Formats: sequence, C-alpha cells, structure tokens
Amino acid sequence: MVHQELGYVGYFDRESCDLDEFKVLTSQNLMPNAVPHAALVEKNVPIYDMHALRPALEKADQRKALLAEWARVLDKSAGVIVLKGAFADTSVIDRATGVFQQIIKEEREGASGEGDHFAASGANDRIWNALQKQCMRDPEGFALYFGNVAIAAACEAWLGPNYQMTAQINQVRPGGKAQQAHRDYHLGFQTADNAARYPAHAHLVTASLTLQGAVAHCDMPVESGPTKLLPFSQLYPPGYLAFHDEAHRACFEENYIQLPLEKGDAVFFNPALFHAAGENSSANIQRMANLLQISSAFGRAMEMIDRRTMSQAVFPSLIALKQRGALSAGELDAVIAATAEGYPFPTNLDTDPPVGGNAPDSQADIMRRAVSAGWTDAQLAEAFSALQTRQAA
Repeated sequence: MVHQELGYVGYFDRESCDLDEFKVLTSQNLMPNAVPHAALVEKNVPIYDMHALRPALEKADQRKALLAEWARVLDKSAGVIVLKGAFADTSVIDRATGVFQQIIKEEREGASGEGDHFAASGANDRIWNALQKQCMRDPEGFALYFGNVAIAAACEAWLGPNYQMTAQINQVRPGGKAQQAHRDYHLGFQTADNAARYPAHAHLVTASLTLQGAVAHCDMPVESGPTKLLPFSQLYPPGYLAFHDEAHRACFEENYIQLPLEKGDAVFFNPALFHAAGENSSANIQRMANLLQISSAFGRAMEMIDRRTMSQAVFPSLIALKQRGALSAGELDAVIAATAEGYPFPTNLDTDPPVGGNAPDSQADIMRRAVSAGWTDAQLAEAFSALQTRQAA
C-alpha cells in the first residue's frame, strides 16, 4: 500500500483500495459558509446562480475570488459545481440542438459514430468531435454558443488560460440504461492493470490535466437520468483503480446523488469524481447533453517528432536484433517507448473509435505486435497507414 505520510511515493495496487477510507471521505458534508458565492448547497453540490454572478465575471477582483472558490470546490471539496443559467439565452441552445439533431440523423443513416466508451452501439446517440462539426456546420451559432463567459470562467478556474476545448454530444433515449461508476480521462480510460503501471503521483496529477463539463440541452428531471455523482470521491487517491472494484461500485450505487437540470444549466466536475450517466426512465424525454472535456495547455511535448517515420526506420533493426538475441523483451519495449507514439489520443473517434475498450490502438501497440509476430516492413507500413487514415480529422 502507498500511504499519505510517504507522499504517495511508489505505486497504487488493489491492496491500496480501502473501502472504509472511501466511505469516510464520501460521507463529508459541504457547509454553505464554505461556498459564499453559491446560491445554495443541494445534496453537497454548490449551485451558482449565473444570472446574479455574471456581472462579477467582468470585475477582476470579484472574478478572481469566484474562480478561486470554484477551484477549491473542484479540488479539495465536493468536486462538482452547477452553474444555473450558464446560458442566459437558451435560444442559442435550441439552435445548436437543431444542428446536432441533423448531424445525428445523417450519421445514423451513414452508419457512422460506431463505438462508445460505455454504451453499446445504438443504445444512445453520440456525436464525436461535436466541437468541430458544429463550428463547420454553423459558424455563427458556434460563436454564439461558445461565446459564453460562464463556461470560459469555469474552464479557467481549473485549468488556467490557453485551455483546449473538445466536446461530444450524448443523447440518451427513453429506456437508455445507466453507466457504471467511473472516473474520466486520462487514467479513467485505462484498464485497472494499465493504471497500476503509473506511479502514485501520476494518479494525483492526472485530475489537474482535464475538466469535465456538461451543458443541458433540455430540461432534465431526475427520471430522465442526469449524471449520478458522488461528491468528495475525487479525494480518494487510489480511485483510478478502485472504480473497477465491485465493492466500490456498490458503495457508489448506494450513495450517489442526482440533481435535476434545466436547459442552459451547466455542470463541471473534477475528472476523478466517481460518476455515471443515469438511466432514462422517462416516457418521452430525449436527454441531450453537450459533454465538454477541456484539457490543460501544458499537456504537450516541446518538439514535433515524426514518430511514424522513426518507427518504420528502426523496425528492421529491431527484428534483426531480436532474432540475434541482442535485445531482451524489456529492451525492445524501451526502444519502442522512445520511438513510437504510445498514447492513442487525440484521434478522430468517428473513424478510430474505442471499440472493445476505452481507447483505440496506438502506434506503440501496433509496433509491439509487429515485433512480436515478425511482420515485414510492408506489413508495418500498411498498418501505420491504416492507423493514420483512422486518426485523420
């Protein structure tokens, strides 16, 4: 186990997951005096009235105080905030909904959009890269939609300036089932075994690299299945392993909360918060949310590297060195790690979906298979060409 007094040096493993510790952390209560800018606290979630607070975003000192409060909540407190009336003019939402409905219709007819992180294909409607598709389809509507100071402030509160916006539309039809509890990108998209390979401090850092958000495109009463949330669960250090554990998932199911949302509301939460889409048990509500995933500006390398060209250049030598026994399995892995792109994101999720898991293949995955199976240069080149085609925007 990795203990707090050691500063979480080392690695988390399944023995690091202490259900009693999880229960203690998630049984806290958020007191209203801890969130003075909130209009109210409901089920341990602070609710912010953006109609009243929007003017504060134009005043430097007030803006700084509000953003600092949001950051504290996301980091050290409940882990989630709700911005009531994030969109003062919901006609902007309706215009975007019309664009998204048309895209959904076209992609359904074209059998596009296969593959979802959690729902079986066809169980809901998903638009990958909705940000770019909306911009290209309706530039003016896009500008009106993202010209939103409340959303920008929430992003800056957690990530600072120069953040990178992405968005995916999710529409859950009546009868759509709930997700299982999980954490989100980055480590939330790894298997438990893969997550355990990352050192403990990386588990703590990953949550600061992204912010999760959702904009309600319709009124969402509880029966329509708004997101199930477990406040304070982002504080649990080994949570990227624990959410795979049945006992922790059962604890989530016993204690989660749901908040009804109105069209134009937005919710933002720490990606390490245990959460899951709820079941749509309504008779006729097509629950649509624009899922915002915003990334830190700092998640980038310093130099541009043509890793495909490098990988194809070194591949014949790897095959020869392996055949001569000059490189061990660990040494081969080290070469591949220094050469090929080991992370499959960002990608075009329309054509390179996470079928069979939460992440598609990376260059390094393909190269490891190629070395193991003794592919020819032509086979590797063909596989890389296919990957590039799938990933192309």
